[in-house]
Amino acid sequence: MLEVDKDKANSKAWPFVEANKLLNKFRCKDPDKGYVLFETGYGPSGLPHIGTFGEVVRTSMIKRAFEEISDIPTKLICFSDDMDGLRKVPTNVPNLKMLEEDLNLPLSKVRDPFNKFASFAEHNNSRLIAFLDKFNFSYDFVSSTEYYQKGLFDEALLKVLSSYDQVMSIMLPSLGPDRRKTYSPFMPISKKTGHVLQVPTLEVNAKRGTLVYREPDGEKVETEITGGNVKLQWKPDWAMRWCALGVDYEMYGKDLIPSSDLAGRICSCLGYAPPELFNYELFLDKDGQKISKSIGNGLSVNDWLTYAEPSSLSFFMYQKPKTAKRLFFDVIPKTVDEYHRQLKSYLSQSNAEKLNNPVWHVHSGNPPQSDLSISFSMLLNLTSAAGAEDKLTLWGFIKKYNCSLSPESNPTLDRAVDYALAYYKDFVEPSKIFRLANQKETLALRALASALRESLPENSEPEIIQKTVYSLGKEHDFEPMKDWFRAIYEIVLGTSEGPRLGGFVKLYGVKRMAARIEEALAGKLI
Repeated sequence: MLEVDKDKANSKAWPFVEANKLLNKFRCKDPDKGYVLFETGYGPSGLPHIGTFGEVVRTSMIKRAFEEISDIPTKLICFSDDMDGLRKVPTNVPNLKMLEEDLNLPLSKVRDPFNKFASFAEHNNSRLIAFLDKFNFSYDFVSSTEYYQKGLFDEALLKVLSSYDQVMSIMLPSLGPDRRKTYSPFMPISKKTGHVLQVPTLEVNAKRGTLVYREPDGEKVETEITGGNVKLQWKPDWAMRWCALGVDYEMYGKDLIPSSDLAGRICSCLGYAPPELFNYELFLDKDGQKISKSIGNGLSVNDWLTYAEPSSLSFFMYQKPKTAKRLFFDVIPKTVDEYHRQLKSYLSQSNAEKLNNPVWHVHSGNPPQSDLSISFSMLLNLTSAAGAEDKLTLWGFIKKYNCSLSPESNPTLDRAVDYALAYYKDFVEPSKIFRLANQKETLALRALASALRESLPENSEPEIIQKTVYSLGKEHDFEPMKDWFRAIYEIVLGTSEGPRLGGFVKLYGVKRMAARIEEALAGKLI
């Protein structure tokens, strides 16, 4: 038996809390299959979104924590429900008319609107696999179509058939009156059209392993339920999967709590204890709407990776899984800076504190040292104030700030410069709005420009500069003081928020900042 570190056993970090809950199921007996199985699932009816990625990240963190407190082997599968029928056409892909023609076909038979893969499902599966591989996850990818057609679900499907009445008694009360009249947990795959049919089951023949249904044209058909001839409705399918694969742990979005309850009851009637479950809050777009793969709102994984390093995205996913998260571009700079702040804190923390630090979980217990000596937010403001168009210009400012910094010795900072330039050009520059100063602000800003030009040498330390800015705000009766700093940001930098000014002015240049304030007061920045 593995001797568990006390700090890991008692850690309040949520992956360890979840791992300990799961381990309690195996205190007396290891799983019969010889390993603990973690599952994540998604439907490839649209381009995979960042929420799907987040589910894999978080599940991998729990899996890693479990491995720290147990010597039971683990596996992670990413399950694609690619045999489900295409019920509606996503709006964020080309060739919509072609997809309309393929409605109700299994996703693995729907043509790829991008004309790159054999099917729409294969296209979306490939995208997801590429994302996961970029982050070096250890997982097995499982296709629903493959498992149905190869008979790997046959035994569990026959259990569902023999438990047909019980499954119906669980499902029917959850449906509306009209849906109850036509509902069946089994959806036959039509031999005539290839469609996944949502039709009533007329007869159940458990001994023969068949059911009888009626085709849309009226023909009565008896079909075997094995070998890929049917597809289960997704809630019974979820339960069947837990049973067939022996799933021990799965997480899902808060909106699926009622569905998970139904799946758990079906799983029990099939003779398998439901897995340990964890529901997380939803990912929202900038308007507070749930992100959707069929609409394409919110950020994609590629969007994030255009403007920030991969580890910062995993860091974002770690934080507060029980709190709803807005996934839009404004969260990126703050997340990057907080990620590097935690990396720097990690070095001096106790063992127990390190286990509670998100970067332990982001990097599987071995986080790197951070060489981001200038915050991402500061780089963005420097890019904005300097009007920098290339790395050479930005690095010129950075080296004046600290001559020991270089792209070669600070690769993380060098990559952050690239990200900052991309982020600035796409989001900051188009939205910059300068305003004129009012009389009170004009007097205070003139005093600040004078102090920077006449009283502070170019090599002044950030804290001295910060103290000067603060004192002048007090002298000119700004209350609260945030109004003074906001005025500087809006009038001089063209943004409503900004960096700590002491460090920014040091980086930008004391005399250069004085000149910029004077230009702002003269209306030259508008």
